[in-house]
Amino acid sequence: MGRVGSLGRRLLALAVIWVLLALLVAGVALTDLFRRHVEADLTRAMEQHLDQLTAALSFQGQGEGRQLVLARELSDPRFERPLSGLYWQVSEAGEVRLRSRSLWDQTLPEGGAVPADGALHLRRAAAPEGGTALIWERRVSLPDGDQPLYIAVAANAAAVEAATGNFARVLALSLGVLALGLLAAALVQVRLGLVPLDRLRAALADLRAGRSTRVEGAFPSEVQPLVDDLNQVLADNTDMVERARTQAGNLAHALKTPLAVIANSAHGMADAEGARLIAAETERMRRQIDHHLSRARAAAMARGAGLRTAVAQALAGLARTIPRLHPDRDIVLDLQVPDGLLFRGEGQDLQEMAGNLLDNAAKWCSGRIRLSAAPAGPGQLCIIVADDGPGIPADRRAAVLARGTRLDEAVPGSGLGLAIVDDLARLYGGSLELDEDTALGGLSARLTLPGA
Repeated sequence: MGRVGSLGRRLLALAVIWVLLALLVAGVALTDLFRRHVEADLTRAMEQHLDQLTAALSFQGQGEGRQLVLARELSDPRFERPLSGLYWQVSEAGEVRLRSRSLWDQTLPEGGAVPADGALHLRRAAAPEGGTALIWERRVSLPDGDQPLYIAVAANAAAVEAATGNFARVLALSLGVLALGLLAAALVQVRLGLVPLDRLRAALADLRAGRSTRVEGAFPSEVQPLVDDLNQVLADNTDMVERARTQAGNLAHALKTPLAVIANSAHGMADAEGARLIAAETERMRRQIDHHLSRARAAAMARGAGLRTAVAQALAGLARTIPRLHPDRDIVLDLQVPDGLLFRGEGQDLQEMAGNLLDNAAKWCSGRIRLSAAPAGPGQLCIIVADDGPGIPADRRAAVLARGTRLDEAVPGSGLGLAIVDDLARLYGGSLELDEDTALGGLSARLTLPGA
């Protein structure tokens, strides 16, 4: 299954989508609400003009000379300024009887709908100065009039559009600033919300690096059950490994004791050749048992959590032991291991690998061995065992890593030492390389292992 995207990015993307969608809907709704408000205010103002106009109308004269007159001018001076955007008009039987000076030589277009007496009717039509006009109409009947009058007041819709546009621009700027603030808050919220996961990742990194044996720390209630389950799995794994190691130790003791009895019995045999053969095969069986038990233990512990071994202490003990195991060789061992270097694994495995390399060097050297260790890149360390012996030809170096391969049958051993080192190193994800040492002139065994 492919990897999913970042949880933080997904949460942030959802927040961005939600914030932008919510603000967009809010912007459209508020703009429409403001437009309705402006139109409602304008309608109230136009209704007042209609009331003033209706109150100022009257008839003068009698018979055919009777005329419709405006007793007083309306209060808004824009009605007197030509093409000002504010107009009024009075019609009777489809004929324009009176109109504002602002209309100049034009008239408001007639509408199709006929409002009831006193009812207010709104329609849109072309404005005298261009654009769209909002026209409010009312039909009234004067006491001394023969026919109803159609009274209309109009205003250019550009004023409404301009006010709405200005409001929309200010609103868009305000909502934009609000969106940035909300997105910043969402980013902070996501960051803070994922802090426990970052802490959990750091704890797991400490676990893998061997700096701890369990996930430490308090976590939120949503994460704590996962941490508790993980710690329980680690504890169960530790118990399982410990049981496996105990069983491996019991098996070793159960097999080594009969082998020791067989070896001791062989020394008392009259047949010297048979005794030598039995002793050699017994030793071979013992080394095979050690080899496979080491592999089983390393396979169980190589991926274990919380394993760290101080390299300097482990190798210092070997450096003191090896010369004592070969007192007849007069070996000088040069130890070059810095303090603080850690191996991410079982100390017994490190001693077995380095001990086999040192034992092999002690068997073949002329008198000098150099044991050094140093970091070898991120998360790795390198242990080098070099000697001043004859070395191994380049075409035979791969062969000696095979189990039971010996270059010289006259030298004691089972041929398993380098093979054990190679197998254990591979189980830990490391490697063993053999080369010629340019300083001492003999073999240089380079062991690469995981560091902590």
